[in-house]
Amino acid sequence: MDALRVLVFLTLIGVSSSQTKDCSYLNLLTHLKLTPANDALQVMRPVKNWTDPTKVGLDMLMYGILHVDEKSQTVESHIWIQTSWVNEYLTWNPKEFCGIKILSVPRSRLWLPDIFIQEDTSDTGSIKNGPLVTLLPSGFVLTNSVQRLTSTCHLDLNLFPFDKQECKITFGSMNCFEEEIVLGTLSNESSLYKLSDQLMVTQGEWELDKMEITSESLNKGGVRVAMLIYTIIISRKPMLYVINFIVPLFYLLVLDLASFFIKQSSGEKLSFKVTILLSISVLLLILKDKLPSTESTMPYIASYCLVVFALVGISVLEAMVVGFLYDLESYCASKTRSSDDTQEKVELEDCYQNEPSGAEEDIEMKEETSFPLDGPNGLNLLKRILEEVKAARQQASRQEEEKVQPGFYKKLAEIIDHVFFVLYLLTIVAFLTYMYIVWFSKIHK
Repeated sequence: MDALRVLVFLTLIGVSSSQTKDCSYLNLLTHLKLTPANDALQVMRPVKNWTDPTKVGLDMLMYGILHVDEKSQTVESHIWIQTSWVNEYLTWNPKEFCGIKILSVPRSRLWLPDIFIQEDTSDTGSIKNGPLVTLLPSGFVLTNSVQRLTSTCHLDLNLFPFDKQECKITFGSMNCFEEEIVLGTLSNESSLYKLSDQLMVTQGEWELDKMEITSESLNKGGVRVAMLIYTIIISRKPMLYVINFIVPLFYLLVLDLASFFIKQSSGEKLSFKVTILLSISVLLLILKDKLPSTESTMPYIASYCLVVFALVGISVLEAMVVGFLYDLESYCASKTRSSDDTQEKVELEDCYQNEPSGAEEDIEMKEETSFPLDGPNGLNLLKRILEEVKAARQQASRQEEEKVQPGFYKKLAEIIDHVFFVLYLLTIVAFLTYMYIVWFSKIHK
């Protein structure tokens, strides 16, 4: 009899265990009402009391800073977003389902928060959402997405290329208010920054400095909407621009100073300065493609290039003035020599007129044979003409000597060149000192 009872007891245990120990995911899905026949979990916010807000966690990591467009004021980055919330209807006891602690279900079977990025200008094809969501026994839901984000950002290029930019990525809900959805993060900002710095694959000319997270609420028509703001602080690596812009401009400025030691008479000084001016113009054209035209204040590098261009331009004008004075001195010297030659000819003709009478008779006979004269009256007329020409030449030469002394323009050109060189050198030193104090002092703040 006892043996019969034991047999019946074991049979009942076997039947009961076979009915409860269904370890399949289908049993759990049926228990959670996630079968295709149930659509309520897709359309309603998963809370049992509608006055309780759903706390949505948004953890964002940056995988790369792909491109920063200064012209269009946009930043292209590669981000990973993990969204989490609690679904109060999807809870179970793992002990009742063979210890199942993680369940993956399609995204289409659950309610998802309608989160968007306010600064997003990228197309929908750049977003890749995970096809499944992860569900935990407590009702905790996790979903992941990867996005090639192109976001607007106000770029302050005043310190270019030593600038730091603060770009904001603002998360918010399209249709739910602050009483329905509260935004936050699962991890703190320091851990998210460290993890992003470790996972950063592509940075280009930019470096991630810091990530700050703040929560705000925006008033829309009397209704408040929750906002979660990620402030991404990035800094530019300036080495490329220092080598391509700042150092060449400084080198061209030094070359322009060295050109003052070239002799003006060689004619190479002006052409050398014009070549330097053209080189600076090329650098300005390259810089124009980098800086936006909508900038309200002029960046320091633009002021640096513009002042260097203006200084070299003034130096070219000074070289033209000095060259003109040298040419004027040469012209005056050649004119003086021609005046002296004319005076010598006049003196020779005067001596020729003062020869003895015997010689005059011979000359008169020669002249009569070659040129017909009307007797002594023609000879006297010729003498008077020669005397008047001689007096006019002498008076003109005396006026020129009183007006301009020999070497006057050359001395004036040398004085202008020396004074301008000293002023030019002092101006360059003062300008570079000012740029160092104003520009580089703000960089190290």
